[in-house]
Amino acid sequence: MFRSLQAWFLKLKKKGLNDKQRVLMLSVLIGLLVGFAAVIIKNLVHIIQQFVSNFASYRHGTLYIIFPLIGLTITVLFIKYVNRNPVRHGIPGVLFAISKNKGQIKSHNLYSSIISSALTVGFGGSVGLEGPTVATGAAIGSNIGRWMNLKENQITLLLGCACAGAMSAIFKAPIAAVVFALEVIMLDLTMSAIVPLLISSATAVLTSYFFMGQNFLYSFEVSTVFSFDQVGWYLGFGVFTGLVAVYFSLIYNIVTERFDKIANPFYRLLIGGSILGLIIFLIPSLFGEGYEVINSSLRGQYDYLFVNTFYAGLENSLWATLFLFLFVLLLKVVATSITFGAGGVGGIFAPSLFSGAIAGLFFTRVIDIMGKTLNPSNFALLGMAGMISAVIHAPLTAMFLIAELTGGYHLFLPLMIVATSSYATARIFVPNSVYTIQLAKRGELRTHHKDKAVLMMLKLRDLIETDFSSLKPNQTMGELIETIKFAHRNVFPVVEEDGTFRGIIKLDDIRHIMFDSEMYQSVHVRDVMFMPEYVILVDDPVEEVARKFQVSGRYNIAVLEHGKYLGFISRAKLFSSYRSMLKDFSED
Repeated sequence: MFRSLQAWFLKLKKKGLNDKQRVLMLSVLIGLLVGFAAVIIKNLVHIIQQFVSNFASYRHGTLYIIFPLIGLTITVLFIKYVNRNPVRHGIPGVLFAISKNKGQIKSHNLYSSIISSALTVGFGGSVGLEGPTVATGAAIGSNIGRWMNLKENQITLLLGCACAGAMSAIFKAPIAAVVFALEVIMLDLTMSAIVPLLISSATAVLTSYFFMGQNFLYSFEVSTVFSFDQVGWYLGFGVFTGLVAVYFSLIYNIVTERFDKIANPFYRLLIGGSILGLIIFLIPSLFGEGYEVINSSLRGQYDYLFVNTFYAGLENSLWATLFLFLFVLLLKVVATSITFGAGGVGGIFAPSLFSGAIAGLFFTRVIDIMGKTLNPSNFALLGMAGMISAVIHAPLTAMFLIAELTGGYHLFLPLMIVATSSYATARIFVPNSVYTIQLAKRGELRTHHKDKAVLMMLKLRDLIETDFSSLKPNQTMGELIETIKFAHRNVFPVVEEDGTFRGIIKLDDIRHIMFDSEMYQSVHVRDVMFMPEYVILVDDPVEEVARKFQVSGRYNIAVLEHGKYLGFISRAKLFSSYRSMLKDFSED
């Protein structure tokens, strides 16, 4: 299949089609394949959930403890012994591939995210499917680009097309999917990027419509539209959801980091699976993706929170309801984080939507106590937009996604107010989204700032020059002069036998003594060398390397790895490579 695809692509090239035209044709293929992937993952989860529900009645509370642990166990065993490669968490893995791996994603991601996430979610893991679907789509785009021998910027574009197609198919939201690719995946905003994104998104959603129908993912009926006298409540609710999102992000990072410190994966599985089962036993509505819970919330209903629980019958108690809403808000992110920490695979979108819907119901109930009546259905919808906006730092994606998911375009202005105020609130406390916080800590985050993005794409090891004549500390001045005779550089690294870097000698610094033959035997290299103020570590971000050149005024700076000398990077090579990359990056 792949060979025939390559042959077809070469034929198109011979017929005179340029790169842009071929990319447009590939965007159709990618949209179709990603649409199929979304259909497969949705149906696979449905089959597993049907098996689980047929196996035993959910009325038996103990099963809430067993099923998530079973799913996580099978997932971990599949990843460790069948896949034999780690499965990166969806969107962060895509961002890493773009920033640091030239858009290259390993081929096992074509299927591994589908299987592992279906097992996780189907057996009750408290995560979503959008992240794995995006990861699968990105793998499709990346590998097609690699098989077609495309350039890096073209592979990145196809990867973005696949991400847009995945979002479009899984959520049936083609406009939001394109906005997502531009806002979150961080593609360059040019016509050469937008048109393929539109094609892939439209093709993917049509594929999804064909197999899964055209119904909205969440059913929502607008009973009251925008009211000017409620603007203050919208702003206040936006601030509230922003604070909930801050809690969500912080707990997510704390819990996943704690699990990462547990070296044995089976200990992580046992601890995480047991705690997750207990949480789901206490709050059965946290089982799985939670789409039914969200749909009930959008109808203003919350009886489901009490179904099959030991506190059933308290749904008519205002304070019991408020306490349960708050309990669910606090524990949803814990359940999601534990699912990831224990070895599960899934996405963060569905948990964010779930938390947003609950936040909306909780907010309206609190306001009811104050004597003001707000529409709970509307605020459940607005809460979904506020949480998505603040958790993934994508207000435009949040607005269009929620409007398309529910058909709630009549509430677009309130969506804008809540999404914007929620995002602004969250940014005060959490400068990076849950997707990007770890990448940002490691200096691997690509942003919409074009200069920084281009510097991020440069590979430091590719810039190292090794044609510098090296010296040893114990060599004499006479031996140094002999080395200079055959050197074509005016900087000489001083290196021990084992490669340890000791300093440098600059020709200009020794010019006044190099012709004094009396010093040839009495003066040694160690006497005239010096340790430069600035060196480059091989793991330094390229942006940091550029900063060092700027503040030092040097034309060449030594590169070290664990104290060992590797070579030099020159200012000229760094910035010529930058200009070349910028030209390719900006090509329209």
